[in-house]
Amino acid sequence: MPGAIYAEGLVKTFGKVRALDGVDLDVPEGTVLGLLGPNGAGKTTAVRVLTTLLRPDRGSAVVAGIDVLKHPDEVRRSIGLSGQFAAVDEYLTGRENLTMVGQLYQMSGRDAKARATELLERFHLADAGDRPAKTYSGGMRRRLDLAAALVVSPPVMFMDEPTTGLDPRNRQQLWEVIQELVAGGTTLLLTTQYLEEADHLAHDICVVDHGKVIARGTSDQLKARTGGERVEVVVHAAEHIGTADEVLRGFGKGESKIEQHTRKITVPVTGGAKLLAEVIRELDARGVEIDDIGLRRPTLDDVFISLTGHAAEAAESGGEAGDADGGAGSGRASRSARRASKRAPETEESAK
Repeated sequence: MPGAIYAEGLVKTFGKVRALDGVDLDVPEGTVLGLLGPNGAGKTTAVRVLTTLLRPDRGSAVVAGIDVLKHPDEVRRSIGLSGQFAAVDEYLTGRENLTMVGQLYQMSGRDAKARATELLERFHLADAGDRPAKTYSGGMRRRLDLAAALVVSPPVMFMDEPTTGLDPRNRQQLWEVIQELVAGGTTLLLTTQYLEEADHLAHDICVVDHGKVIARGTSDQLKARTGGERVEVVVHAAEHIGTADEVLRGFGKGESKIEQHTRKITVPVTGGAKLLAEVIRELDARGVEIDDIGLRRPTLDDVFISLTGHAAEAAESGGEAGDADGGAGSGRASRSARRASKRAPETEESAK
């Protein structure tokens, strides 16, 4: 039986750009799916299709048991959406923003104000609740945006790179809120470029590149595909690189990598901290002085290089461009959504 979010064969093109190329997704109820990929991979386009902001060229999707193409209005009433950019009115206070969203959902004025007060407390915004949103920091705006997405406690949430640009403290606070939501039964699709974020939040991860799902599994499973753990050693003198490399290859489970300019040698291993102690003893016995040594797990770039052959670069033509929606597509989509909000509740903001 399909999960709370289900998609099959989604295809979406923008001119010659194939933003989605047969994407299949299945997110069980009460779990988090992390949609991982570089800018332009198709993440945002997938979210827009699933939240009714875009219509796919081919394929089908069901969200909260409702067909996205046949009953988009019903889908909007069942979901919350926090997009890449905080969709708040800068000239309204935080409280007024949340009250407005509640009233758009046809809550009574009293109920909307009560819900706004509750959410301001929950997101640590009570002290700033009566200040204009334009005075908020980036992290505060993100929290206000997420609060607006939760005004009606939707069973299904979509978060499109919710922590991009946030400092570590604000990121941690958002993670805690997300974990509380999921513990309460909410199903979440989360797009991110940060493997660390997926580590903390996602039960399962889909890696997307060039509009296709190229891998799926838990964070540990994906990391294992790049060789699992790695030992990194920085030697004190360049003349010891060869000896250190020989030692590491003796413990390694694959090819070593040497960076001559930093005097760093890296090799995939298994064995954890116990192995690290053995490596240190052997290097000492061979007279190799080291400046640094550590055991680490693969990074986001390690995973992407292994799966796609290229790094997860943050910059590309037009940025995310709505996942390559044609140049400034993302900006056009946002402006179109704002115009549409004056006619019908079909925007990213109203999907909250």
